[in-house]
Amino acid sequence: MADGISVNGTVEAGWEPVRAAFEAFVAAEEVSPEAQLAVHHHGRRVVDLYAGENTGPDTLSGVFSLTKGAAHLVVALLAQEGVLDLDRAVSAYWPEFTGDGKERLTVRQLTAHQAGLVGTDEGFDYETAADDAAIAARLARQKPYWEPGTAYGYHAFVIGALTGEVVRRATGRSLQEVYEERIRAPYGLDLYMGLPADAAAADRWEPVLEMRPTAGQLAAQAASGVVVPELLPLAFNQRREPPMDLVAYANHPRVRALGPASAGGIGSARGVAALYAAAISGLDGRAPLLKPETAAEAARLAMAGEDRVTGESDHFGLGFERQPAAGPRAFGHCGAAGGQGFADPETGIAYGYTRRRFGFPGGLAAENAGLTAAVLEVARGR
Repeated sequence: MADGISVNGTVEAGWEPVRAAFEAFVAAEEVSPEAQLAVHHHGRRVVDLYAGENTGPDTLSGVFSLTKGAAHLVVALLAQEGVLDLDRAVSAYWPEFTGDGKERLTVRQLTAHQAGLVGTDEGFDYETAADDAAIAARLARQKPYWEPGTAYGYHAFVIGALTGEVVRRATGRSLQEVYEERIRAPYGLDLYMGLPADAAAADRWEPVLEMRPTAGQLAAQAASGVVVPELLPLAFNQRREPPMDLVAYANHPRVRALGPASAGGIGSARGVAALYAAAISGLDGRAPLLKPETAAEAARLAMAGEDRVTGESDHFGLGFERQPAAGPRAFGHCGAAGGQGFADPETGIAYGYTRRRFGFPGGLAAENAGLTAAVLEVARGR
């Protein structure tokens, strides 16, 4: 296996094909991915695997946009309770959010990345990128890059700040505070928006590691002729000087402390899988957080067509990424280092995968296809 790294952890009887898929992936890697995989089935954890020199089952690290799943679970829960009206204008909650058509944008459209506020021309430094309130204040004055509500594009580092400001105006609490009080703490989830300063949590934190692409991977990328969409560098804060380094962002102490809701979460695969299990199945005798109709809303396509930032098609539901590989009712989110989390109400699967070493070229790592297929094959056969 990669660098002599073995796969550790457990699977319940019948879930051995998932372990085999995980072992095959690790064996094919040239360097250790420092990866974790956890799966719940109808609320019970059935897969708990990890591989790496400094990665155990409860190791915590930056999970990038897996954080968006936690953030939008807060939004879905508040909408379910009537605290947020998804079809009300954002400006009704946040009066400063006006001008250039922003005043007509609904909360539902905002969560689906339709605001046109994917970043700013000058970009954000690390201190600002860690502070959702500062991002929101700047974007309230920003001219959108398209007419709000007419198109969509991935608001990679700012969507949590925008939806978080709506949550703050509606509840008087930050999105991070609502998440901690209503979701993370009651369920004991190892998925934080703001890593606690106590030694127990801090001692389990390990940094995100840089990717190590092979010569073959680099050559294939150079020969691919892929055209980068115009807005992608802006949305990923690459137009500032120097461009944002994603590894430095995830490991930045202010990002760890504040937990920006777009991409600043700290967690483990156990935490990600448990989040989605809590959403659709419940944990430890608790009822599911989401009613079936709310879970269906999370997965329902918000706007068809091409994402103006990433070029993907039919990308978003209620803030969550749709999960066609898992099924039409599945919803979740991936992360820049290669991680993935999703819930599938049809099979009762809640899936969490993290890796501390960036996969190449970044974004949803290729191994998720095989791991997801193995998980769903077992689940559908039971």
